[in-house]
Amino acid sequence: MEIIAAYGTYMIILAIIFGLYMTWGVGANDLANAMGTSVGAGAVSVKQAIFIAIVFEFAGAVLAGGHVTNTIRKGIIDPSSIVATPEILVYGMLASLLAAACWLMIASNKGWPVSTTHSIIGALIGFAIVGISPEAVKWGKVGKVVGSWIISPAVGGTIAFLLVMSTRKLIFDTEDPLKNAKKYAPYYIFLVGFMISLVTLFKGLKHLDIDMSGPQSFVAAIACGALAASIGWLFIRKVKEDPATRRRHHFAAVEKVFTPMMLFTACAMAFAHGSNDVANGIGPLAAVISIVNSGGEVMQESRMPIWVLLLGGCGIVLGLITMGYRVMLTVGKKITELTPSSGFCAELAAATTVVLASRTGLPVSTTHILVGSVLGVGLARGIGAIDLRVVLNIVISWVVTLPIGAVLAMFFFFTLKGMFG
Repeated sequence: MEIIAAYGTYMIILAIIFGLYMTWGVGANDLANAMGTSVGAGAVSVKQAIFIAIVFEFAGAVLAGGHVTNTIRKGIIDPSSIVATPEILVYGMLASLLAAACWLMIASNKGWPVSTTHSIIGALIGFAIVGISPEAVKWGKVGKVVGSWIISPAVGGTIAFLLVMSTRKLIFDTEDPLKNAKKYAPYYIFLVGFMISLVTLFKGLKHLDIDMSGPQSFVAAIACGALAASIGWLFIRKVKEDPATRRRHHFAAVEKVFTPMMLFTACAMAFAHGSNDVANGIGPLAAVISIVNSGGEVMQESRMPIWVLLLGGCGIVLGLITMGYRVMLTVGKKITELTPSSGFCAELAAATTVVLASRTGLPVSTTHILVGSVLGVGLARGIGAIDLRVVLNIVISWVVTLPIGAVLAMFFFFTLKGMFG
């Protein structure tokens, strides 16, 4: 308690710096990874992707980011045995932030789409093992997270595959693909707006003191989906068929229809990313703030300050702007060739999976989900459409992320403990 009383201000300052550094890494790697499909498909430019991220990443972080944050903070480790020495938990949270941030900086510089969720969870496990005891790690929770690494890409890939097959049946394999594209496109956009709105309204606004019943949320989500579909229809109806283009490529005009649709999925993906992955950076930061402000009390529940969510959103956007292009290239160009239609299916599948997972409180990896969705799109064209070497390298980077995060956290924990002790 004495250490926190003496150095509490410094601890909070370090937590803010490390939290901003960590969220910078989230933006440089995970958000870039999430926006890579839109850029790779040629639907949006890098500048447009950044603008979309600024608006919708903030919205996702502030409106729907609080629920997952609690899971990351107190769901992976049990700090009850160090209630009398809360400074140990503060060292651990700071070490975890710094460890995960350092690894993300290295990976982003190399263009490796690693998992920020893996990084922070690995770091928390590393700290708990050396700072508390191996029994302090909730291995059952970790097992569920490990299971989500398999389930998440499988679900994302399955949804993406089904979406691609539906576009083939309803649009591409018909006598008049352009006419059918204009006919069914608003329904796909409605699905984007409805899914994001429903889940956010149902569970995501409680920390803003906005509580809606199930029927109210359902009606509001339908309204949001209808609004999105109407706006999309205004864009789509302007697409005209060029006879010369049609001769060169039968489906060129249809792809033009999917280009404005990808704007909606890019927005949904940025919102979904903000709602889920902001927790990776601000979860440990929130823990430090609550411990210091309470005078050393390790509370089971604490209110998430809005400024912390805003700080997380700022860091993520900065990361995308400064170094995100490297990971964008890997996801958008190297796994499989993406078109606006296939990119739309991948992003819609990924956004749906991420938002649903965030509302259950399961800290899934956006990286795994999106790569799974891109693989699902590629498999719809056949295994030959996927660059298996790139996929293998990505999987290897996933495997080494967790242990590297753990080892770095152990090192930084002992360093911080020595500094303050």
